[in-house]
Amino acid sequence: MNPRILEIRRGVLEQNDLLAGELRGRFHKAGVLVLNLVSSPGSGKTAFLEWTLRELIARGFHAAALVGDLATENDAARLARSGASVRQILTSGNCHLEAHMISSHLAGWKLDLDGLDFLFIENVGNLVCPSHYDLGEDIRIVMLSVTEGEDKPLKYPPMFNSADVAVITKIDLAEAVEFNRDVTVANIESVRPGMTIFETSAKRGTGMERWIDYLVAQREKITVE
Repeated sequence: MNPRILEIRRGVLEQNDLLAGELRGRFHKAGVLVLNLVSSPGSGKTAFLEWTLRELIARGFHAAALVGDLATENDAARLARSGASVRQILTSGNCHLEAHMISSHLAGWKLDLDGLDFLFIENVGNLVCPSHYDLGEDIRIVMLSVTEGEDKPLKYPPMFNSADVAVITKIDLAEAVEFNRDVTVANIESVRPGMTIFETSAKRGTGMERWIDYLVAQREKITVE
């Protein structure tokens, strides 16, 4: 690679990481747990997040979401049905979100961070570029559906290596698509040993209660720090 291009990329990432660190400090001061959701397109990420937002609100928590897409506000409209505050980030062709996008959209959003418990960032559907960009999140969640096959962790190791949690979605379709759960878990373990894994179906509610309990426990950790 051209050394000048490499230097420019390094500079961009350094600026991003600096701003992400500032965002993380701001979120922690307000007591907000921030989660960055990454996946391929079609993994069921939006359905999963809609279920999550609705359940957290039903339990009395305040939750909001920033949604990244190349175009259309369809996902934001869908998530807003949960009752949560939602804001769309249109990237105009950019294949990932960056910290300055989070910062600028927070600045233009009438959202009281001090009154918020959870902020979800639904990243652009892509398992490559988002692995390089810290958005100030506490937890990065990589998602894969049973319809995508078992080898996603092996094809995209940087993404799985940079994530804290793996969520397998559409588990209700596992038998129909002959999904091999043991092979998938072994592939995740080979890339990221000891990674926390959830097996879920937002359609059936399978595994979702355990997921919500996990979120609540993680937020309690930052509020006692």
